[in-house]
Amino acid sequence: MEGVYRFLLTPRWWGINVFVVLAIPFCIFMGSWQLGRFEDRVQDHETASTQQESAAREAARPLTELLPVDKATVGRQTTVTGRYDDQLLVPERKLDDREGFYVLTLLRTDGGEALPVVRGWLPGEPDPARAPAPPTGEVTVTGALQAAESPGAGGVSGRSGWPDGQTGAISAATLLNLVPYDVYDAWVTLNEGDSGMRAVPVSAPQNTGLDLKAFQNLGYTAEWFAFVGFVIFMWFRLLRREVELARDAELGLVAEDGKDTEDEDAGRARAGLVS
Repeated sequence: MEGVYRFLLTPRWWGINVFVVLAIPFCIFMGSWQLGRFEDRVQDHETASTQQESAAREAARPLTELLPVDKATVGRQTTVTGRYDDQLLVPERKLDDREGFYVLTLLRTDGGEALPVVRGWLPGEPDPARAPAPPTGEVTVTGALQAAESPGAGGVSGRSGWPDGQTGAISAATLLNLVPYDVYDAWVTLNEGDSGMRAVPVSAPQNTGLDLKAFQNLGYTAEWFAFVGFVIFMWFRLLRREVELARDAELGLVAEDGKDTEDEDAGRARAGLVS
């Protein structure tokens, strides 16, 4: 390569060019991947919303037909027959921006396993005296099927060490430590609150909402594509600087030590005037 662009053959510029050639497609790939993740979350959110609307209009089906719970069965109407047994309170649950608690009662089925049933929500601090006693005898409940909760996710408290008669998450893994019988890894929220309590709305499956994680994916997308522009900008800036230095060197305007010769001549002239 001739002229001012000979510096492109130096090891330093070989390293710069290789970095740019590798960095740009990598950033584009990562930005596209993050954008895809955001679009997937938007699609999941729309699908979950549509599913909840259609599930509310469907006829209730037996619980065994809807297990195990997945994205396709969450929110579906189910009907179960059994007898109410142990009752627990689930604190730190908000409804309409008000702090309160769920009243959770285990429904013992003929199969031996118990289904957690959220009979309703009450405002204020959890108090067993305020929680209505469940109906006695055999009952048939109808409600929306929900997936087991994970502590620390989806608004569920991640703390441990709850007082007796309370639980932070509704899941088989948590409830098996509190009751002496098997529990379904799912739960039901009644369509109508029991004994004057407010019904708990159906929750969307985890990772299907437009939550903070979704917008983090969108933010990461912007960052990766911005980095592409930054890499290109810095490459052209370095290239322009090297070209200018090379041209100055050809014109004799740059000394070997890298200082401008015109500045040196001006300095000598000023020194002569002073003397």
